[in-house]
Amino acid sequence: MNEIRLYVSTTEKNANRILDLMSFAFGEEDFAIATTELDEKADIWEASIYMMADQEDEVRPRVEDLLAEEFADATIVREVIPDIDWIAKSLEGLKPVRAGRFLVHGSHDRDKVQTHDVAIEIDAGQAFGTGHHGTTAGCLEVIEKVVRSRKVRNALDLGTGSGVLAIAVRKLLPVPVLATDIDPIAVRVAKENARRNQIVEGIDFRTAPGFHSTAFREHGPFDLVIANILARPLIKMAPQLVAHLAPGGSVILSGILAEQRWKVIAAYSGQGLSHVKTIWRNGWVTIHFTQGKG
Repeated sequence: MNEIRLYVSTTEKNANRILDLMSFAFGEEDFAIATTELDEKADIWEASIYMMADQEDEVRPRVEDLLAEEFADATIVREVIPDIDWIAKSLEGLKPVRAGRFLVHGSHDRDKVQTHDVAIEIDAGQAFGTGHHGTTAGCLEVIEKVVRSRKVRNALDLGTGSGVLAIAVRKLLPVPVLATDIDPIAVRVAKENARRNQIVEGIDFRTAPGFHSTAFREHGPFDLVIANILARPLIKMAPQLVAHLAPGGSVILSGILAEQRWKVIAAYSGQGLSHVKTIWRNGWVTIHFTQGKG
């Protein structure tokens, strides 16, 4: 069944307001809600809500109603997202990747797992994050170091994708993990990947845009926050992310190009975090912060 996106093109200010309205109306339901910048100079943004095709008849009137008062002139556009697994096609045949003690591999490479490996089986699928990208591998390296050196009682994997980072934390520690993503397909795939790795409890997978969900209050504050997204949203969400960090907690950020690292470091240093280390992989960086001295 195809996924449907309903969206409105508008300004950044209006897109954020529409995001708030939709988050209030749909926040407890399994719908992804997001804003996307299309043209920075022209201030063109889109505010979107995603659903499966059989949910559209119920969702569209609700979106029309919540926009009617403040955005009566807004045009709701419909996009059908094809049910084609392009990522699986592009990642076929990838070899296992080692990051510290972690070995991320597909089902066809189970024989490559050695005795002391922390093995995570992730086949190429519909969600990003198989361990082959420099950002995911960098996060895995830092996760292992943080878990060895600091007390971690709970963790947040923000933008979980395939679920590989949440699975990694849970494989190292028997602590509760909240794993969120704006894409319901990613959440479904991540749940399947957790089961594939014999993790049947301990990870709460939720569809949530940014921090617009009660799940963060239910599970937080967090001793460890991992966010492998992109530099711009990471910078924007710095105050909210740090607000959900427990005293003395650690933050691992990635999805950051090397030339963007100083802006990200400045944003989180400005929120009172200390920069511990930056790991470089294939032009991307993973940055580790702590609250207090590193």
